[in-house]
Amino acid sequence: MKWVQRLLAVVGILALLTGLLAVSPYSYLIKGVRLTYLIGEKSANYLDWMNFDTRDVEIDSTRTWELAMADNRHTVPVTPALDNMLSETKSGAYLVFRNDTLVCERYMGALAGSADKPDMQLTNSFSMAKTITCLLVQKAIQEKIIPSWDEPVRKYLDWVGVLDKSGNPSIQTNPSWEKWADQLTLRHLVTMTAGLEWDESYVSPFGITAKAYYGSDAEKTMKTVPVIREPGTHYQYQSGATQLLGLVLAKATGKTISALTEEWLWKPLGMESNAKWQLDSKDGKELNYCCFDATARDFGRLGLMVLHHGKGVIDSAFLSQAQQPFKSPNYGHSFWLGEVDGIKFSYYQGLNGQYICLLPQYNMVVVRTGHGVKKGNSFPVFDCVKTYVKEAVAMFGNGK
Repeated sequence: MKWVQRLLAVVGILALLTGLLAVSPYSYLIKGVRLTYLIGEKSANYLDWMNFDTRDVEIDSTRTWELAMADNRHTVPVTPALDNMLSETKSGAYLVFRNDTLVCERYMGALAGSADKPDMQLTNSFSMAKTITCLLVQKAIQEKIIPSWDEPVRKYLDWVGVLDKSGNPSIQTNPSWEKWADQLTLRHLVTMTAGLEWDESYVSPFGITAKAYYGSDAEKTMKTVPVIREPGTHYQYQSGATQLLGLVLAKATGKTISALTEEWLWKPLGMESNAKWQLDSKDGKELNYCCFDATARDFGRLGLMVLHHGKGVIDSAFLSQAQQPFKSPNYGHSFWLGEVDGIKFSYYQGLNGQYICLLPQYNMVVVRTGHGVKKGNSFPVFDCVKTYVKEAVAMFGNGK
């Protein structure tokens, strides 16, 4: 019976530790462990949306953006280089659209073995959501709800930068922080030049990125993020900047990010499947910096919309500007920028290799989802995305 007593003792200790953790500043770790280690994962994965609270984004079934589809799209041979990279990076989907036709559609791994049709399976965009948030704010500007990208953030969120990470007044910690918070604009947020105190770490469970992802109150988290560098002077990729942008959008419109996505993107573009935004809690706020769940085909439509100069939904002049470098040669207004073998491309990018790549010189969109990347030595444009683009051109580019 001693083993029973020992087991009960271990259970009791674990329960005590869990209780102490629940009332600590690191209570979000309970959710983090539940959604990773307890399901056999080591970090966030592109199918973990199933364990989050979500809010629906519905389609308009009376208008669907019908895609032309090649009959052999599921069986068309791919190059050995592409095949190896897709396998090495634990890919879930790889789609190529050429001249508005879906010419390649592959599903692998967990998606190929899913109970539902693979082409109807939702996956997490991760930070591709940053580009979607950018498009929604631009639409709010077009609707004259927000005057311009140069609006001060504090016009909508007067608490921004007031407190430091310890909850103390920022002005007491550093008087410049208060001045810089006043200078912060929406453009600084969308171009990653906000100067926030935010370490974009996907490794530390105690970091602010983990707290934002697994925590239950995204706005509360953002209220203790000061502005510690003069906005507009340096590029630093920070998820908190986009979360602030979403909070501004919700405040300015009086609507949820999900409702705006449905009204301004999903229904007007004629998307094929309902989508979801992940929330910080039940009926809470969208995690708009990271977590939009859609099918690979509808991710492709988001790429085609940009390739078609906004398709009458998003201003074409802005899309052109957004795909130009700002303070970083590889980042514009929430669009990443890359080049491989003379092929220039812009792209939406998310953690673990979620990509929507736009190749205007070939009238092509490449979508890849999955659970891994191969970085190589070409940071920040990873070797894997270069392969996805280069091999798509080799297979379907036909010269140009």
